[in-house]
Amino acid sequence: MKAAPFGSWKSPITTDLIVGGGSSFTGLAIDGDDIYWIEMRPSEGGRNVIVRRASDGSVNDVTPAGYNARNSVHEYGGGAMMVNSGSILFSNFDDQRLYMQNLGEAPRPLTPGSNLRFADGVIDPDRRLVFCIREDHSGDEEAINTLVKIDIENGGAGEVIVAGNDFYAAPRLSPDGNKLAWITWNHPYMPWHGTELWIANVKTDGELDQMRHIAGGVGESILRPKWSPDNHLYFVSDKTGWSNLYRWRNGVVDELWSKEAEFAGSSMSLVDCEYGFESARKIICAYNTRGIWQMARLDTESLEAENLEVPFPDVARLGLHVNSRKAVFCAGSPIQGLSIAQLDLSSGSVSILSESKNKTISKEYLSIPEAIEFPTDNNLTAHAFYYPPKNPDFHGMPKENPPLLVISHGGPTGATSSTLRLEIQYWTSRGIAVVDVNYGGSIGYGRSYRERLDGQWGVVDVNDCVNATKYLIERGDVDRDRLMIRGGSAGGYTTLAALAFTDVFNAGASYYGLSELETFVYDTHKFESRYLESLIGPYPKSKDLYYRRSPINYVDNLSCPLILFQGLEDKVVPPNQAELMLEALRVKGLPVAYVPFEGEQHGFRKAENIKRSLDAELYFYSQVFGFEIADEVEPVNIENLGRG
Repeated sequence: MKAAPFGSWKSPITTDLIVGGGSSFTGLAIDGDDIYWIEMRPSEGGRNVIVRRASDGSVNDVTPAGYNARNSVHEYGGGAMMVNSGSILFSNFDDQRLYMQNLGEAPRPLTPGSNLRFADGVIDPDRRLVFCIREDHSGDEEAINTLVKIDIENGGAGEVIVAGNDFYAAPRLSPDGNKLAWITWNHPYMPWHGTELWIANVKTDGELDQMRHIAGGVGESILRPKWSPDNHLYFVSDKTGWSNLYRWRNGVVDELWSKEAEFAGSSMSLVDCEYGFESARKIICAYNTRGIWQMARLDTESLEAENLEVPFPDVARLGLHVNSRKAVFCAGSPIQGLSIAQLDLSSGSVSILSESKNKTISKEYLSIPEAIEFPTDNNLTAHAFYYPPKNPDFHGMPKENPPLLVISHGGPTGATSSTLRLEIQYWTSRGIAVVDVNYGGSIGYGRSYRERLDGQWGVVDVNDCVNATKYLIERGDVDRDRLMIRGGSAGGYTTLAALAFTDVFNAGASYYGLSELETFVYDTHKFESRYLESLIGPYPKSKDLYYRRSPINYVDNLSCPLILFQGLEDKVVPPNQAELMLEALRVKGLPVAYVPFEGEQHGFRKAENIKRSLDAELYFYSQVFGFEIADEVEPVNIENLGRG
C-alpha cells in the first residue's frame, strides 16, 4: 500500500468501465414463465431495448434496431411496456407512438404519429383493447391528459373514456374484465400530495359506467392500485402518515398492515406496484424502513406477515412482479449493482437474471456505505449514507483527511439508496469521501419527513447537506477545507442554493440545476408546472420568496468555483437556467466552467457524455484544489481560475 494524496489515487473504476457495456433498467414485466425488462444502453446512444428471458433461460433482445422503448408522458415517462400472452405493446421514443409486436415479428404502429403520447396501460385480451393514459400536446395550451381505449386490431388515436382531471395514472383492469380502476389528481398537487382512486364498470364495448370515487383526496395520496386474482382492489394510502397497504372489498376499505414503513416508492415516473399476488390470499410485498427495503409475505385474511430473506437492501424499483411460483424485481446492494433478480417462492432461493454492469470490480475497491443519522436544524435529525475513501493500493498522507463530496439527490421528492453505484465508487476509489444525503423531503421516512420541504425548498435541503458535512467534520472524517457539493436537477438547485446561501463549501458541480425559480414557473412542463407552489409558495403571491430562494439573485454571495453541466434539449430544466448562472459568475470573475451536451435531455444517456461529465468534474476539482489526478482526461476550460 502506497501513501499518496487523497484525490490522486489510481483506480480501476474508470469512466470507460462505468459506461462500457453496461446498462440500466427502466421497465419490468412478467408474462407466464417469461420475464421481460427494458435496458437503457448508453453504448447505443441511450436506446431502451426490451429484453425477453424465456422459460428455458435463453435471453434475447425483442426490440429491433431503430426503436427505443421509452415515452415522455409527464416528461419523466414510465409505463413504456405492456405484455400479455406473448404480445408486446411499447411506446417508441422518437415518434411517441404505441407499437404492437408479436414475438418473432416486426413492430407495427398502433397509434398515429402526431403530438400524442401514450403510457402506463393494460391489455384487455378479451375485448382486444388497450386502456392507457393519453397525453395530447396538439394544442397551444398545456397538454391534455385523459384515459383512452385503443382497438388493438385497427389502432387509432384512442377513444376517450375518462376526462376532466389534470393527470391520470395506473389504469388497471380486474382479472374478470368487469372493472377498471385508476388514479387521478389535479393542479396544484403532485401525486404524493393528494390523489383519488376511482373505479368503473366496463361494458362489452370498453365504455365505462357507474364511475365512483373509492378513496383519497387532498391530503391523502393513493398509489399503486392492483386487483387480486379474486377481483378485489388493493392500493397504498398514506392517510396515517405512512404509505401502507389497503383493500377495497364489498364497498369497504380495510387497512391490511399498519406499519411505520413505506410500501411504495417514488411517483415521479409511472411505475408498477411494489407488491403482487402469489395467490388470492397471499401478497408478496416490499416496504421501506428508514431507507432500507425489505420483502415480506402477507396473508390477506389472517393479516399475518413473515419477512422474506433476500440479500438486497434495495428492491422493487420497477415494482414487484409476482405469480404463484416466483417474484421478479430490480434490486441492488452495496456490493451488487442494480440487477434483475428472481425469488423462488417455494425454496426461497434468489437468482440474478441480468446485471446492470457486465464487468466486476474486486470488493477490495468498494467503499461500503454507513447509514448515518445526524442532528439538523429545529432539533430534528436527517439521514445520509457516508462512503469513506477505499482503495487497497493507497492510503492518504500523514495527518491528511480526505476531501468530501456531498451529493444532493434529485426530485426533490425522491431518495438515494445504498445500492452499489460505480459513479460513487469512482470518487471513493480515488481518495475522495462521499456523503449521499436523504435530506428532509425525501421519501422512505414517512409523510411528515417528506413534508419538511413544503415551503422550505432551498432551506431544509441545504441545511441538511450542510449539517451532514459538519457532522463528518466533527467526527474527524474529512478535511474542512476541501468540501464539494454536487447534484442533478433538483439536486442541482440544492447545490447552487448551498453555494449561494452558505459559506460551507469550497467548490460545486450542478447538473441541469435550477438557478432562477420565477423562470421555471413559466418555462417548464405541465407535470411540474405547479410543483413550486408546495415547495416555495403560490405564485405570484409569493413572488418575493421566489426571488429570495433563487441562487441567481445572490451571486454576490458566491465565493467558490462552480462547474455546470447541461443537456441542450432539456425540457424539464431548460438550458437558459445554466446559462444565466454562467454569465453571472463570469461577470463576478469567479472560476466557472460550462459543459453543454447536444442531443441530451434531462439526465445524460449517451456513453460519451456520461464519461465526459465525470472526467470533467474530477479534472475541475483537481485544478481547484491542486492535486494531481492519476487519469489522463480531456481538460476543461475553467474561466477566471487564476482570478478566483
